[in-house]
Amino acid sequence: MSDEESDRPSSAPRSSFIARWWSPQFNALLGSLVVAVGAWLAWDSFSSWGIVLVVGAVAGFLFWRGRTIGLVWAWTTLLIGLESLAWPIVTMVQIRAVTTEPTDDQMGTILSAVLTGLFSAIFWITFSYGLFKRIGQPLVVPSPDVPISDPSAPHVEPHQQNKIAPSSSRSDRRRRRT
Repeated sequence: MSDEESDRPSSAPRSSFIARWWSPQFNALLGSLVVAVGAWLAWDSFSSWGIVLVVGAVAGFLFWRGRTIGLVWAWTTLLIGLESLAWPIVTMVQIRAVTTEPTDDQMGTILSAVLTGLFSAIFWITFSYGLFKRIGQPLVVPSPDVPISDPSAPHVEPHQQNKIAPSSSRSDRRRRRT
């Protein structure tokens, strides 16, 4: 072993540092911040206590439901989709609270919120569905070419696997007759 190799710090402390910080809990905090920013954008005027309440509630939910990083982000994207779905409703309620008859400018704001909110909601909810579905599947799909090493599985001889079953098509029957 050379002097250069012995002077190099080991990668074990660095990898434990990354593993400690790149955990589901850290991702839950990041996800709760993302959801809080979405709530702040949807409600247009949120007090600092409201944001702290949203961050705390979402972080608690993500700590509870997010056992893995994938689950944390699946739940986060689902919550973002629900926020996007609620955004047009909140906009309509806010405009309705100001006036009984909205102006053309306010109607344009409602239309913009409805179109953008529905599009965003469909995107985020579909994205979270894909994440949940991916989490439910195994990471590696077994290939039919790879032999199964399970001792309880029935053993099939290789020459039996390669046998081709006779066909009963009309052209095959004609070939056999001649």
